[in-house]
Amino acid sequence: MNTPTTQAQDQRTRKLVQHVIGGDCGGLLCIAAHRCHRCHRCPSLLSVVAPWVCRSKVLPYMSWVDRFIGMFSLDLGIDLGTANTLVAVQGKGVVISEPSVVAVKKGTKQVLMDGNAVGEQAKIMLGKNPGHIEVVRPMKDGVIADFEITEAMLRYFIRRTHGRRGPFRPRVVIAVPSGINEVEKRAVTNSAMNAGARQVFLIPEPMASAIGAGLPFADPVGSMIVDIGGGTTEVAVISLAGIVASESVRVAGDELSMSIVKYLKTEYNVVIGENTAEMVKHQIGCALAPAEETRMSIRGRDMRTGMPRAIEVTANEVHEALKPQLMAIVNSVKMVLERTQPELAADLMERGICLAGGTALLKGLPELLSRETGLPVRMAQDPMTCVARGCAALLDDLDAVKQILELGMDQ
Repeated sequence: MNTPTTQAQDQRTRKLVQHVIGGDCGGLLCIAAHRCHRCHRCPSLLSVVAPWVCRSKVLPYMSWVDRFIGMFSLDLGIDLGTANTLVAVQGKGVVISEPSVVAVKKGTKQVLMDGNAVGEQAKIMLGKNPGHIEVVRPMKDGVIADFEITEAMLRYFIRRTHGRRGPFRPRVVIAVPSGINEVEKRAVTNSAMNAGARQVFLIPEPMASAIGAGLPFADPVGSMIVDIGGGTTEVAVISLAGIVASESVRVAGDELSMSIVKYLKTEYNVVIGENTAEMVKHQIGCALAPAEETRMSIRGRDMRTGMPRAIEVTANEVHEALKPQLMAIVNSVKMVLERTQPELAADLMERGICLAGGTALLKGLPELLSRETGLPVRMAQDPMTCVARGCAALLDDLDAVKQILELGMDQ
């Protein structure tokens, strides 16, 4: 027999409905209070999607609603990188690959061009913007540095990819660095939810990269992935769909570019911009001392006179500028190998190391890692898109692979 207390509890649970359509947080709406228990807002009647349900039927109903909404929305995979953001769509693969750059009105968070000054549109302004325009990189070292601008950037990419599908919002898988803390994870989740995601799943970048590179991540064998992106280098040994040993260091493509800027400033008293440093890195940068002397003409500003100045830089000089950061990456690989179990280390002697990430394309990097570790090193196919393609592979059967994903906090 139900007691008055039990009856009161049942009545309260009957007044809980999920406002997944049109709501901002995916929480539960209390009809009696007319407010969501999480965001404390009052969604419109169109956002209420549930009959009166008892406590025992809340979770099954929510699962049914999720499947129903999935019929009208696309699941997305996002590689939220420091240098570039890639978006993969279920069944289509990578559909967007653009720089993680946003142009805003100076002193505000207002994105220019009606919210469309994102990606390539914003990068062309980098270093050439007038005083009233600020070009921002909202991601730093693989984590969110500016919450509001990251949210605007994600909203732009989700809108471009998902299109106009009425009130139905997508589920999103986001790759994050393996070394970030709970606060940084919460920032990623909240940004994606506010940008229009229905549900957010997080996956460590090395795991997504290993899946995208085609490694046997679920088999009882050791596989090593080294993902060198723009803000972080992710090193991990993976076996049985889990990360056995890993290291995340905030030394990657951006640090390499800045080392070239500092070198030219010290040796030549010439200041160059980020785009020029990146061009130098791609054209004559090398992880090993080059056999042939290659020269490149660079234009910048003379620090002493303030006038424009052109100089010639050799590949050997660029190699010397990059050397300290490259050795930091090599040391992180060695640290992971030292923590790897003997049986898995034996597998790595045969299987070697797989390189992924845009910075992995630096000339001579596979040879440097092979020389320093004694292991064979190979480059993944299309290394820049490995993480996004790994997310896309998960999207094909998201419900079946939830055990290797982490549900974003506060959902």
